[in-house]
Amino acid sequence: MANLSGDAEVHGDQQKRMDNATPDNACPSCGRLHMSVFHELEGVPVHSVSLLPTKGEALACRRGDIVLGFCIGCGFISNLAFDPELHDYSVGYESTQACSPTFNEFARGLALHLVARYDLHNKDIIEIGCGQGEFLTMICEIGGNRGVGFDPAYVPPDFGGAGSDDIIFVQDFYSERYIGYQGDLICCRMTLEHIQQTAELVRTVRRSVGGRADSVVFFQVPDVTRILREQAFWDIYYEHCSYFTPGSLASLFEICGFEVIDQWTGYGDQYLMIEARADVERTSAEQLTQQLAPGTSRDIARFSANYPRKLRMWRDRLRRVSQDGQRAVIWGGGSKAVAFLTTLGIRDEIEYVVDINPRKHGTYLPGTGQETVAPDFLRDYEADVVIVMNPIYEEEIRGELDRMGLSPEVMTV
Repeated sequence: MANLSGDAEVHGDQQKRMDNATPDNACPSCGRLHMSVFHELEGVPVHSVSLLPTKGEALACRRGDIVLGFCIGCGFISNLAFDPELHDYSVGYESTQACSPTFNEFARGLALHLVARYDLHNKDIIEIGCGQGEFLTMICEIGGNRGVGFDPAYVPPDFGGAGSDDIIFVQDFYSERYIGYQGDLICCRMTLEHIQQTAELVRTVRRSVGGRADSVVFFQVPDVTRILREQAFWDIYYEHCSYFTPGSLASLFEICGFEVIDQWTGYGDQYLMIEARADVERTSAEQLTQQLAPGTSRDIARFSANYPRKLRMWRDRLRRVSQDGQRAVIWGGGSKAVAFLTTLGIRDEIEYVVDINPRKHGTYLPGTGQETVAPDFLRDYEADVVIVMNPIYEEEIRGELDRMGLSPEVMTV
């Protein structure tokens, strides 16, 4: 974790943006007006994990702006410049992490936890934003459950089924039209951060649950606390229009009629998990007091003060690599890489991005145009520096490099 000065001051212009609230923007989570702007980026790719077949298409990708606003009522952070009309979550959007043994171990542990804690055996499971259905299939197989998954980017397999006749996939966004699908567990992993109107989605889930107090709701989102404290600018990108702290996530669920059972962070403190049940004793008109985490305002101020320094550090490191005549590659061809390269303005200095997902090979990174290649490409390319975009995969990546007999310098963000 980055070292932060305890009393870091916000730069003058940034402080003015935080002081000048935006009265026309209501918080999508709690409805309070006057969100304060603290971070802005222009012209970033609106899709970070689209499979683009040519460098020209990658460089000409659709772009949008990021204007992060902070709600002083509940602690929620939102991209006030987000335009959902720019997005196309359909076939060609590739966000799966299931090619990684490290990620699969985490996902399996999570599935085992939910099945054991809530006795999910021969039950009905709903997953909102199921991707290619890996987690839904896993939790159904572990507990002998039935499943329904919703995702507009789901791609049916070329042959056979999805692993079980009891699993149905709907190629669509979850919405009011689907509240008739009722589940003993409704889960939503790494999807709510893509939703602008967060309370609208959570209230839709609450209406689906109705009066069934035994139904469990599980959501997983990135934890913005880590992003702010580490100035992890590579974790700020257009698809993520919503950012949560533990306090703002709990507040959202309570406002929408849920009782929070548990919250915790995992996966190197990158992910924030919440388990909840319907609070059947409350009327829908009741509003709970928002739970702003006391440190969030300070975290935002320190992020704003230290963010330029973090950019300079990485630009200096990459400049030294180039001046020394060394070759550098990025390992991890996902959203983090796109945000890292576009924010730093890196294009020709790094030619290739390595990824273990075979669907990405031969495609090009949106915005900066690096070609995505398989790990074995490095046998001939002989990179001097490998920049790992997620430190939780460092051990896995070093194992791959050792397997190929390669020993480049490994940098992690």
